[in-house]
Amino acid sequence: MTHSLYWFTNDLRLSDNALISLAAKQDTALSFIYCVDPQWFKSNHHDCQSMGQHRWQFLAQSLQQLNNTLKDYGQHLVIYHQAAHEVIEHYYHHHNVRTLYCSEQIGYDEQQTLLNVAKNHGDLVIKQANTFTLYDNQQLPFTINELPATFSQFRKLIEQTTPTINTLLDPPVYIARPLIAPMPWPTTLPNVSKERTLFAGGEQSATDHLADYFSSANPSTYKETRNALAGIENSTKFSPWLANGCISARQIVNALRNYEHIHGANDSTYWIYFELLWREYFQLYSLRYGNKLFSFAGITKRKPLTSFYPQRFKQWCTGTTPYPIVNACMKQLNKTGYMSNRGRQLVASCLVNELKLDWRFGAAYFEQQLIDYDVASNWGNWQYLAGVGADPRSGRHFNLVKQTQTYDANNQFINHWQGDEVHAIDSLDAADWPLSS
Repeated sequence: MTHSLYWFTNDLRLSDNALISLAAKQDTALSFIYCVDPQWFKSNHHDCQSMGQHRWQFLAQSLQQLNNTLKDYGQHLVIYHQAAHEVIEHYYHHHNVRTLYCSEQIGYDEQQTLLNVAKNHGDLVIKQANTFTLYDNQQLPFTINELPATFSQFRKLIEQTTPTINTLLDPPVYIARPLIAPMPWPTTLPNVSKERTLFAGGEQSATDHLADYFSSANPSTYKETRNALAGIENSTKFSPWLANGCISARQIVNALRNYEHIHGANDSTYWIYFELLWREYFQLYSLRYGNKLFSFAGITKRKPLTSFYPQRFKQWCTGTTPYPIVNACMKQLNKTGYMSNRGRQLVASCLVNELKLDWRFGAAYFEQQLIDYDVASNWGNWQYLAGVGADPRSGRHFNLVKQTQTYDANNQFINHWQGDEVHAIDSLDAADWPLSS
């Protein structure tokens, strides 16, 4: 008898999950797995990890909550501390799995993994569905290869054609029995702290936050408050759950439309949708350009006039640069795994323009630290700011003094995060020998 395998990736929910709905229709034994790749915790060629402690904490909470939800169906989630292709190989040979359910992947590396799985197992049926973006590709008024060169062009096309947002899907009523018995959490995985964190991972936590946000008046003032450097209520804060698939973009838009129906629409409520369109654009951008997302020259074939200075990069990471606003933002990131959108633009501009560093190292550090990291939004935004991506202005250079006066005039944010502990750059030469004063 053949069996089926559901491989969770960035779709850690049962509600509004087209792939779960598809898998629930089949009657053969079904197992649910999640693969934590050991490479995520190893230093890469940017001297960063793919998965830092904050990201891991949020992901682990999300997986635990997903497993608890599956128990209501007589099911469970099996966690592996092993590369996905190895786990799938094991199920194929030892459990006669011939059907694999996996969400459509946005990232180039994830796509390659799935292609190699298909190539090495000719009779394995791979069933996929879109679980990550607002619109399915076939709903768009262009093909992926015709993606507009700028976000403004993309937004205008979407708003002119107004693709239909599909009806939300309810959680399944029934899920087939599991293939294997529950297994303990792998002891080789990093520990999960019991300390309270800024955000709690998981579908229920996401649903609670969605309800709380749209039961407040905050959506009606979002555009005026979204650039604040701190304050849980000043922006929507949906991004951590979106990045892990604990909630869908469609669920957010549905809640937004209900809010507008009751309280009225204005520029602020529109801007929430506007920001979701930005996210949508970068997901398509990743699909369009593949591994160029990680190229130094980006999609422009113009290499930035930057280099790499280890001491400068270390100062940027630790928040000990000559720029207090940058230091405060980086210390906030290191402590919480989160940073405001405005803060991200400022620290990225500093790395590229003031410190003259290779933008890819900044993107890699964000990948390690941010709990709301997703490959397309992160690397696409960094390319945009470095002038090698979709920005028609060929880069963004922020005046850090002016930005401080605008967004932290009283130094409240800087003082809270001790950003005024500044240090000069280039106290060492290229060979790490001290320079004379």
